[in-house]
Amino acid sequence: MSNNFLVSLSFDAASPLWGKGALLSFSEAQATIHLDKQKSLFTQVQMAARKLESMSVQAIKLVGEHWDCELRWAFSQGLFDPKKGALLNFGDVDELQLQTLTSRKLIVEWVRNTINLGPEALSPEMLCEKAASLIKHISADEKQLSYKIISGEQLLEHEFHGIYQVGRGSVRPGAMLQLDFNPTYDDNAPVEYALIGKGITFDSGGYSLKPSGGMATMKSDMGGAATIAGALALAIVNGLQKRVKLYLCCAENLVSGDAFKLGDVITYKNGVTAEILNTDAEGRLVLADGLLAAQDDNPAKIIDAATLTGAAKMAVGRDYNCVLSMDDQFVEVATQAAKLQNEMLWRLPFEPFHRQQISSPFADIANIHSGDGMAGASTATAFLANFVKTPEKNWLHFDLSGSYQPGPNQLWSAGAKGHGVMTLSEIILA
Repeated sequence: MSNNFLVSLSFDAASPLWGKGALLSFSEAQATIHLDKQKSLFTQVQMAARKLESMSVQAIKLVGEHWDCELRWAFSQGLFDPKKGALLNFGDVDELQLQTLTSRKLIVEWVRNTINLGPEALSPEMLCEKAASLIKHISADEKQLSYKIISGEQLLEHEFHGIYQVGRGSVRPGAMLQLDFNPTYDDNAPVEYALIGKGITFDSGGYSLKPSGGMATMKSDMGGAATIAGALALAIVNGLQKRVKLYLCCAENLVSGDAFKLGDVITYKNGVTAEILNTDAEGRLVLADGLLAAQDDNPAKIIDAATLTGAAKMAVGRDYNCVLSMDDQFVEVATQAAKLQNEMLWRLPFEPFHRQQISSPFADIANIHSGDGMAGASTATAFLANFVKTPEKNWLHFDLSGSYQPGPNQLWSAGAKGHGVMTLSEIILA
């Protein structure tokens, strides 16, 4: 006898007994989701899963017709609980579909659970190790994979001054993961994609100290690193045959006698100098090192992902992720990938003139814009552009405004959402 609570789909309206336009109806140990064809089926199924999760239903099995792979995935996303994941039997599916769903669930839940870890449980070096272990675990052949972690004083030896300076206020040193996935087994094979992720495992704001309310969710400031590592892992599972390199730029941004300060000037490996006007604008400082390291390998395309600015959240809320780029064709690839994967992505402006808005009298650039009325997400991208050889083409910057939910809503539990993993993975595979 099954202990599963059964969930089916119907395109018939629910009985008025359950309320006008009810999404759910119930019969003993079974629920029916009543879908409206005029609305997003994916969204309706995810919302229904959230309602069932809030009722503390323990073990669910999907039954009946109308379920396809994407609707099963939508249900899994909504059912996720940060304490126990998503306890779900996908139902009667063929082997290929089950493999697809199981892989997604494994990797996206790894992303969500990693972001949800408290800062004491995840140092910069630990984040690097966790990401490398995930990709090693899912790789069919370990000979396709090599990696190294550069940390502490070694960062200075490699001239990764941004990560070092941001991380020096903590007793747990900053670190960079450099991972090479090379299914060609040819050391001279070209690098098709360089992926760079921001991994600030806790962000106090440094001497530009955040208030407690703003700091409470800052365990999630490594969301870019976890998301882009998960995207690479999912692409590998789905048959990636391109050489891809991953760079995670990880640090804790804390306050101490050793912490970097306002007025400091960082000199980067490419000679660019950056004045620090706000220690809470640290993500761009560490990403700069990753961008410079990536370009040593002359990748065909570059993607970075970061929970970079509050300005992006002000623009689109936490429902959308944002993409910024001057390469219209590459943006279109990203936009179509997001649509295909039922994720929400919005383009924010980035133009050459934004690069003139981060001037400094003491360095080549400042780490925040000067003056009022400037676009924060755009000027943050402008900072990064100083570390990309050809920022006009083949570079996408993702500001992951939709990666974390401080409290539950109709679609998501509190905490990390994994939103962006599917889009990034689809781009890499394209």
